[in-house]
Amino acid sequence: MNPLRLVFLGSDAIALPLLDWLAGEGSSAATVVAVFTQPDRAVGRGQKVQPNAIKTWALTRGLQVFQPEKITDDVRAQFAGLGADVALVMAYGHILRDDFIGTPRLGMLNLHTSILPKYRGASPIQTALASGERESGVSLMRIVRRLDAGPVAAVERVPIAPLDTAAEIEVKLGAACVPLVARNLTALAGGTLAFAAQDERAATFCRRFEKEDGALDFAASAAALAARINGLFPWPACRAEVGGQPIKFGLADSLAGSGSAPGEVLGSDPEGLLIGTGAGVLRVRRLQRPGGRMLAAAEFLRGWPIVSGTRLVSRAMPALVANAPFRP
Repeated sequence: MNPLRLVFLGSDAIALPLLDWLAGEGSSAATVVAVFTQPDRAVGRGQKVQPNAIKTWALTRGLQVFQPEKITDDVRAQFAGLGADVALVMAYGHILRDDFIGTPRLGMLNLHTSILPKYRGASPIQTALASGERESGVSLMRIVRRLDAGPVAAVERVPIAPLDTAAEIEVKLGAACVPLVARNLTALAGGTLAFAAQDERAATFCRRFEKEDGALDFAASAAALAARINGLFPWPACRAEVGGQPIKFGLADSLAGSGSAPGEVLGSDPEGLLIGTGAGVLRVRRLQRPGGRMLAAAEFLRGWPIVSGTRLVSRAMPALVANAPFRP
């Protein structure tokens, strides 16, 4: 059987392990013939226009790269001209039209970084961690016009360790795409890959983050606060004001304990800054002051002491999960 002609649509480096596999060991099953990705954008403090990691990967391999601002009739015609058997989408960033979705012979599949039907939407990795989940995963699904609602063929599950942040889980999920696709390509090519409808009653939705999502309410439990800190790192990063300065929290866990006011600094141990909460003690293991680097707590506190008895002000924590899609 000849390799499938595969078009990849994506804009985020999370897909690079899968693309590397497709260009190497997986090339006997599928050949990437072109890539669709977002237009070059200004990035970083200097706002220099740069290609994203997916475009760079494709150009180094001599592949055609398409970067439409939107999906038009002309773009759809270009896509059809590629003669793709299948299209694979991951973190592309465009809403796709029905006629575009239906172009490849075997359809268009999406790799969504959650265990569907939970965490449909724009921030499934971060939201799963921030919600205290102990497991995440990648779902291989058919694309439909409704948000991440298509039927699912298979899931690759990834455990969440107590001190994982969103950055670590993103790496694990990128790697998990390889075995997920590898074990399903043959069935897809043969027309035997089975898809199961999602349970709509169990669906939850997440959204894009804003800076205000980094607020912390210390009346919440230490476990909930640690999950939120780890899930929202590196962006938008949780923070609390100390001496008039917003201090970012980069990693945390929770300890047993009680008898202190929420937000009261209790001191520190070798691993972190200890803060009272509504239930248990929050231990912040990494901190960053404005203009500084993210540091281990012990190093940070040597240069920026936070004395016992300091009270950190609580702020309302915006909801990250809903039972229906968030409105723009």
